[in-house]
Amino acid sequence: MGTRSFTITPLGEFSLAESAMFGFGQRMRPAGVGTRELAFDGVMRLAFCLDGGYVDQVGVELRQDDEGVHAVVHGEGALDAIQGQVARVLSLDHDARSYAEVGERDPVIGRLQRAALGLRPPLFYSPYEAAVWAMLSARRPGWQMSRIRAELSEAHGAVFELGGERLAALPTPAQLLAVEGFPGIDADRLDRMQGAARAARDGLLDVDRLQALGPEEALVDVQRITGIGPFYAGLIVIRATGFTDVLPTNEPKALELVRELYGLNGVPSPKEFEAIAEAWRPWRTWATVLLRAAGPRVLARS
Repeated sequence: MGTRSFTITPLGEFSLAESAMFGFGQRMRPAGVGTRELAFDGVMRLAFCLDGGYVDQVGVELRQDDEGVHAVVHGEGALDAIQGQVARVLSLDHDARSYAEVGERDPVIGRLQRAALGLRPPLFYSPYEAAVWAMLSARRPGWQMSRIRAELSEAHGAVFELGGERLAALPTPAQLLAVEGFPGIDADRLDRMQGAARAARDGLLDVDRLQALGPEEALVDVQRITGIGPFYAGLIVIRATGFTDVLPTNEPKALELVRELYGLNGVPSPKEFEAIAEAWRPWRTWATVLLRAAGPRVLARS
């Protein structure tokens, strides 16, 4: 199949460069390399298993101009499904014009928004891919396991040529279940990853299903998968499904940044954090990601 294309017009501020330079999970940076140290060449490259059963794999090149975000698609699958998934991954599936109002209500958030203009939370490609990442990276350096994920994807997934670079999509659940062993992945870890593949195959990690459950019920539901505890449940539900208004009140790094940015005498309690974040509704997830991403930049300039 040849390439196809579509365009997404953001509602509200959006920066593709900020999304492309945001390193986490499947886009973890190598050790010693910060997101600000890498150059953005104007193309964001995505390669992923497609929603709706995770049977197809696609590669997408993204470029932004004044008219919107333009995508060139490589691979098979329904174009509307691909567009919907890309929009979710970039948090472009929301009308974010009211997000600027959070910065007007809270000057700290306003300062962070100006420091990272157009940053929206980039998400994992899907709950399936977030669950596999959780199993793969548990108690291991993220940058190291990101390299192994890339090698696993090259060997057992689908490889795309995107904007002059090779990028491989994670193996589909069926492909991952066929893997008998892989360098750098011990047997127990592979077994847990394949447990996530079975859950995805059985529909437990369908994004529509988790969205319909709502964040609280979904956080409990995904912990039925062996190896997923509260921390990784949050990774799957909040950073892969796209809920905009979930506040992680027990995240140490976020709480420490709140202490510094708001000039508090100590780290806020969960209740104190909830009180501060009341002004962030209905964008508390976005504001927390902004806090983590732009807070260090702002503090470095202080």
